[in-house]
Amino acid sequence: MLLVEALLLKALAIPLLARIAWLDFTTQRIANRDVLLLLCLGVGSLLLLVLRSGSWWDMGLSAAAGLVLFVALFPFWVLRKIGAGDVKLMAVVPFLTGGEDLVVFSVLLLVFALVTAGAMKNPFLLPAGAFRLYVQHLDRKGVVPFGVPISVAAICTTALVIYESVVLASSSGILNQLN
Repeated sequence: MLLVEALLLKALAIPLLARIAWLDFTTQRIANRDVLLLLCLGVGSLLLLVLRSGSWWDMGLSAAAGLVLFVALFPFWVLRKIGAGDVKLMAVVPFLTGGEDLVVFSVLLLVFALVTAGAMKNPFLLPAGAFRLYVQHLDRKGVVPFGVPISVAAICTTALVIYESVVLASSSGILNQLN
């Protein structure tokens, strides 16, 4: 039963990540409230999985990864190369995805960051209208909403983790035991 609650907490994080992506794209701000709520959902999910498995490995790996990301990205914030919200979001995402799925998150983040950078540098490839004008405006200001690729990569990783857990649970007969 702890698996169901852990997956529910992960599923609740998906709309929050979508909200963070949208607000970062439109306002270039990531609210502390949203990051803290995401941290609570991630830590709660990990704690439920720790209770289920009895191993603290994933929690420790997530905490270490979050600390390393925060320490590594903090100087970029000091130099004004990245926003404080992006640093906080990157430090919290390992708690949400779990330590063992950080490689998947990293690869997806690389792909989505390259797509975002390409869209910012070549806005003429985007559909016409206000969207293209807004991206051109962001490019002139020199702002890249990095919270968008972080959030999209976290959404995809979380969805993959949920899917893998449901497939594993259904193939091992755990779901039949719950019914």
